[in-house]
Amino acid sequence: MGEPRSLPQSSRKFARGQRRQMTRAEATLWRALRGHRLEGHKFRRQTPIGPYFADFVCLERKVIVEADGRTRESEDAILRDAERDAWLRRQGYRVLRFADDLIIGGLPIVIERIRAALAA
Repeated sequence: MGEPRSLPQSSRKFARGQRRQMTRAEATLWRALRGHRLEGHKFRRQTPIGPYFADFVCLERKVIVEADGRTRESEDAILRDAERDAWLRRQGYRVLRFADDLIIGGLPIVIERIRAALAA
Protein backbone atom coordinates (compact mmCIF):
# COMPACT_ATOMS: atom_id res chain seq x y z
CA MET A 1 0.00 0.00 0.00
CA GLY A 2 1.73 3.20 -1.15
CA GLU A 3 1.14 6.83 -0.31
CA PRO A 4 -2.34 8.12 -1.11
CA ARG A 5 -2.70 9.50 -4.62
CA SER A 6 -4.09 12.78 -3.26
CA LEU A 7 -0.65 13.76 -2.01
CA PRO A 8 1.32 16.13 -4.20
CA GLN A 9 4.21 14.56 -6.08
CA SER A 10 6.67 16.64 -4.01
CA SER A 11 5.30 15.12 -0.78
CA ARG A 12 5.58 11.59 -2.12
CA LYS A 13 9.18 12.29 -3.20
CA PHE A 14 9.96 13.73 0.24
CA ALA A 15 8.65 10.61 1.99
CA ARG A 16 10.58 8.32 -0.36
CA GLY A 17 13.78 10.28 0.26
CA GLN A 18 13.29 10.14 4.02
CA ARG A 19 12.84 6.35 3.88
CA ARG A 20 16.09 6.01 1.92
CA GLN A 21 18.14 8.33 4.16
CA MET A 22 17.31 7.23 7.68
CA THR A 23 19.42 8.41 10.58
CA ARG A 24 21.24 5.81 12.67
CA ALA A 25 18.52 6.03 15.34
CA GLU A 26 15.72 5.66 12.78
CA ALA A 27 17.42 2.63 11.22
CA THR A 28 17.89 1.05 14.66
CA LEU A 29 14.26 1.60 15.57
CA TRP A 30 13.02 0.41 12.16
CA ARG A 31 14.86 -2.90 12.56
CA ALA A 32 12.91 -3.45 15.79
CA LEU A 33 9.51 -2.41 14.38
CA ARG A 34 9.44 -3.71 10.80
CA GLY A 35 7.88 -6.95 9.68
CA HIS A 36 5.31 -7.14 12.51
CA ARG A 37 8.18 -7.78 14.97
CA LEU A 38 6.58 -5.93 17.85
CA GLU A 39 3.65 -7.92 19.20
CA GLY A 40 2.54 -8.59 15.61
CA HIS A 41 1.70 -4.93 14.95
CA LYS A 42 2.38 -3.43 11.54
CA PHE A 43 4.38 -0.21 11.47
CA ARG A 44 4.92 2.02 8.46
CA ARG A 45 7.65 4.64 8.15
CA GLN A 46 7.52 8.20 6.82
CA THR A 47 3.76 8.00 6.49
CA PRO A 48 1.69 11.11 5.72
CA ILE A 49 -1.00 11.93 8.25
CA GLY A 50 -2.84 15.09 7.34
CA PRO A 51 -0.27 17.83 6.74
CA TYR A 52 2.48 15.91 8.59
CA PHE A 53 4.73 12.89 8.12
CA ALA A 54 5.09 10.39 10.96
CA ASP A 55 8.51 8.75 11.35
CA PHE A 56 6.80 5.47 12.30
CA VAL A 57 3.11 4.73 12.73
CA CYS A 58 0.95 1.79 13.66
CA LEU A 59 -2.29 2.79 11.94
CA GLU A 60 -4.27 -0.02 13.58
CA ARG A 61 -3.50 1.23 17.12
CA LYS A 62 -3.03 4.91 16.13
CA VAL A 63 0.43 5.07 17.72
CA ILE A 64 3.08 7.36 16.22
CA VAL A 65 6.76 7.03 17.16
CA GLU A 66 9.12 9.93 16.49
CA ALA A 67 12.92 9.77 16.60
CA ASP A 68 14.15 13.20 17.64
CA GLY A 69 17.69 14.29 16.87
CA ARG A 70 19.45 17.35 18.18
CA THR A 71 17.76 19.56 15.58
CA ARG A 72 14.50 19.06 17.52
CA GLU A 73 15.97 20.73 20.63
CA SER A 74 15.64 24.37 19.52
CA GLU A 75 12.82 26.45 20.99
CA ASP A 76 11.20 26.85 17.55
CA ALA A 77 11.32 23.11 16.89
CA ILE A 78 9.84 22.33 20.30
CA LEU A 79 6.94 24.73 19.64
CA ARG A 80 6.32 23.29 16.15
CA ASP A 81 6.42 19.75 17.55
CA ALA A 82 3.93 20.67 20.30
CA GLU A 83 1.56 22.13 17.70
CA ARG A 84 1.97 19.08 15.48
CA ASP A 85 1.48 16.64 18.36
CA ALA A 86 -1.68 18.49 19.48
CA TRP A 87 -3.11 18.23 15.95
CA LEU A 88 -2.27 14.51 15.79
CA ARG A 89 -3.84 13.90 19.22
CA ARG A 90 -7.04 15.60 18.02
CA GLN A 91 -7.06 13.02 15.20
CA GLY A 92 -6.92 10.26 17.81
CA TYR A 93 -3.19 9.42 17.63
CA ARG A 94 -0.86 8.84 20.55
CA VAL A 95 2.55 10.40 19.86
CA LEU A 96 5.71 9.02 21.45
CA ARG A 97 8.94 10.97 21.08
CA PHE A 98 12.36 9.53 21.80
CA ALA A 99 15.75 11.20 21.62
CA ASP A 100 18.12 9.58 19.15
CA ASP A 101 20.60 8.92 21.98
CA LEU A 102 17.99 6.93 23.92
CA ILE A 103 17.05 4.88 20.84
CA ILE A 104 20.68 4.00 20.16
CA GLY A 105 21.77 3.41 23.76
CA GLY A 106 18.56 2.24 25.38
CA LEU A 107 16.49 0.49 22.73
CA PRO A 108 14.92 -1.97 25.23
CA ILE A 109 13.48 1.00 27.18
CA VAL A 110 12.07 2.52 23.97
CA ILE A 111 10.55 -0.78 22.86
CA GLU A 112 8.92 -1.30 26.27
CA ARG A 113 7.32 2.17 26.12
CA ILE A 114 6.04 1.48 22.60
CA ARG A 115 4.63 -1.87 23.78
CA ALA A 116 2.79 -0.11 26.59
CA ALA A 117 1.32 2.43 24.16
CA LEU A 118 0.17 -0.33 21.82
CA ALA A 119 -1.50 -2.14 24.72
CA ALA A 120 -3.27 0.98 26.06
